[in-house]
Amino acid sequence: MERRQYLALGDSLRCIGDFCRYGWSRFSAAAIDCSQGFQTPRAEACALVARRLDLEPEDLPEVLSCRVTRAEAERILDAFYQREILRRPTAYILGEAWFAGLRFAVDERVLIPRSLLEPFIEEGFAPWVRAEGVRRILEIGTGSGCMAVALALRFPEATVDAVDISPEVLELATENVRRHDLEERIRLYPSDLFSAVGDARFDLIVSNPPYVDAAAMAQLPPEYRHEPRLALAAGEDGLDCILPLLDQAHAHLLPGGALVVETGDAEHALLARDLPYPLIWLEHPAGGSGVFVLLEGGGLLADR
Repeated sequence: MERRQYLALGDSLRCIGDFCRYGWSRFSAAAIDCSQGFQTPRAEACALVARRLDLEPEDLPEVLSCRVTRAEAERILDAFYQREILRRPTAYILGEAWFAGLRFAVDERVLIPRSLLEPFIEEGFAPWVRAEGVRRILEIGTGSGCMAVALALRFPEATVDAVDISPEVLELATENVRRHDLEERIRLYPSDLFSAVGDARFDLIVSNPPYVDAAAMAQLPPEYRHEPRLALAAGEDGLDCILPLLDQAHAHLLPGGALVVETGDAEHALLARDLPYPLIWLEHPAGGSGVFVLLEGGGLLADR
């Protein structure tokens, strides 16, 4: 369907509530995939309506009966068209996403912020990491910079090195670091894993690397085709990045340091390997794991 045809379908809509219901109905009928952010068709529709009106989704109950202008209606329906017909993720349509309670700029250069690591960052990786002992942090594969910012705020005494293989990605990460006034504490530079880190060592190394295996990549919903393949695909078994991380981390951890890595579904492939590393699998609040900690010499709980 062409954009002009789609926009004409909404000619009978008048108030904000009409548009919220219309988007919700169309998204549900189209069976859009909502796993990249807002989780339900209703939440996706309400977010698009609200932000196209320069409101927040929580503002909508107060204005549902308010009428929209012709220009506002076109902006909303254009967003619906991108979401339903083009299957473009809501975060990219809006140019923003939330992580750890913080708003970040996003576009198709970066993975949409979401991570199993989010609740563990908010907890400071306790009890495996002693927050007061963290002075140097390395984040590998920073993308939008959302995790680097969240880490800097959670560990206020630490500096953060945030690296990514893509210079274009780092341009957006720089924008987000500036947005949160953390230029003095976060250093961004290009690196393929540890390649540009030199002999630097850290108290804490954190990574949400690519971990989608070949079979899963072939079955991803259309929405995921808008995300950079480089940030998702990790070879036949999903371990193309995780195994080098494990092999090289020892040379970059300070005594008592910790490596924390999100593995997602690649956890199963990793568990099937006969690894010489004593991995600690964390229990996610929503159930399951998909995140491990590797402690160097007893971890940050040990006396220094």
